[in-house]
Amino acid sequence: QQRDKLRQYQKRISLNLERERALARELLRDGKKEKAMLLLKKKRYQEQLLDKTENQISNLERMVQDIEFTQIEMKVIEGLKIGNECLNKMHQVMSIEEVERIIGETQDAVEYQRQIDELLAGSLTEEDEDAILEELNTITQEQMELPEVPSEPLPEKTPGTFSLCTLQLWLLILLS
Repeated sequence: QQRDKLRQYQKRISLNLERERALARELLRDGKKEKAMLLLKKKRYQEQLLDKTENQISNLERMVQDIEFTQIEMKVIEGLKIGNECLNKMHQVMSIEEVERIIGETQDAVEYQRQIDELLAGSLTEEDEDAILEELNTITQEQMELPEVPSEPLPEKTPGTFSLCTLQLWLLILLS
């Protein structure tokens, strides 16, 4: 409101300055140099007031900007305060000991699963592996002595049976 009042005051002074300048010209034409000089002094004083008014408006605008920025800062601080309270509540719910316990249980479960995987992968003894290799060699040699191709169509595959290729593939996977 003060800024607006000062702007109105500036307009009024500016209008007065123009009128007084025109009046000073008329007085000079009429030969009234002293009155013109007095009017110009008054005009000069009003110009100085106009400059002071401009400085006051500038100060007011700066103050308004500072207030607006401070309000923004207050909102940020309030947001930080709420966030901090939320974090504190979360920390109360989940303690460091609880997190360490969960991490320990997870590591134990991973180790247990690794042991199960090792048992399943290493369940064949060396004798079993030798027997599998011997059978694989036998099968491979049988494939070398290929029989004649039958002329009648192949029987339909029954569920639960494996082809020779599938069996070889499984053996290779187990041996790897």
